[in-house]
Amino acid sequence: MKNFLIPTTLKDDTISAVKSAVKQSKSSGCEIILMMVSDAPDTFSSSSYLREMRTGLTASQEIVLETCRYIIEHTPNCKIKIHNQYGLSSPIFKHIIDVFSVKLVILTHSYKQETKRIHQYLVQLAGNQKCPILHLGSERFKEDFNKALYIENAHANMHVKDVQQFLNDNFSFEIVSQTSNFDDNYEKFAPYLTEAISKYDIDLLVETRKGEKIKFKKTKKENVNDKLGLPVLSLYEELV
Repeated sequence: MKNFLIPTTLKDDTISAVKSAVKQSKSSGCEIILMMVSDAPDTFSSSSYLREMRTGLTASQEIVLETCRYIIEHTPNCKIKIHNQYGLSSPIFKHIIDVFSVKLVILTHSYKQETKRIHQYLVQLAGNQKCPILHLGSERFKEDFNKALYIENAHANMHVKDVQQFLNDNFSFEIVSQTSNFDDNYEKFAPYLTEAISKYDIDLLVETRKGEKIKFKKTKKENVNDKLGLPVLSLYEELV
């Protein structure tokens, strides 16, 4: 059984994330944890604390949640769990991944666009965990991925065969093409990337990452996920 963690504010693309998790389980069973995080109320009064924690869902959020439940109810061997988390830190996030035995964190485009500091903090905390992360694209995509483009980090000293072996052991993606990291030369590489994606019918990008110091910036750096609109599987280098 594979366990998936989906941080969410219950926007529509949460449904796509759940469908993608079901596809990744490959009918072997899964538990999907929808995690909603909030700041811990800053009060010493127990009644005030409970009152601030009692936040209801909007009508649109209720629809998204019920749709996710419906999908799981009609999927054999799959379960769904709602986890409300008040307050967040690196040890707490690591503990959540360990306790739920999470094999993949799925981040939706809408979640990464959230402006509240705690949501931005969670995205950065996820990047520092050893658990693989699937960044879903901003455009409409297939829930099931097969052919991948590997974006090689020259500083990682990692062979594509090692990455493919990790994918074989944990997923069912095949690397059909590779390219060097193009962060600083995207305009130059863009035509070649578009051609490769079309030629090989690529529906997923694969990259590796290292842990980074957490920083909050007013302007977000556009990453490969945003530039190409395709889902990106991010693997922690020490794990591969």
